[in-house]
Amino acid sequence: MSEAKFKQVFLKMINENRLLFDKFKIIHDRYLQNPKDNQDEFNQIGVEVQDIIRRYENILCAQSQNSGFGKYSTALSEKFQAEIKNTFPKIN
Repeated sequence: MSEAKFKQVFLKMINENRLLFDKFKIIHDRYLQNPKDNQDEFNQIGVEVQDIIRRYENILCAQSQNSGFGKYSTALSEKFQAEIKNTFPKIN
């Protein structure tokens, strides 16, 4: 059985932006340990990461809407965001 579409897009997003997400993972983990000392760098890199996340989320939802399943876009978006938060709990 193939992976869900939101997981495919999530993995594609990570793979196509590997350097940025690897860098963000490092600062994210440091932020978890010591938020106060890592806040500025976390926010700075986080802005770039959020931009990419929005772009891929739009791609995911556009595919759903264009194929006649527009009413499922919200649920798809929520699953995509849950996958991101599973990997980066402090993303917001």
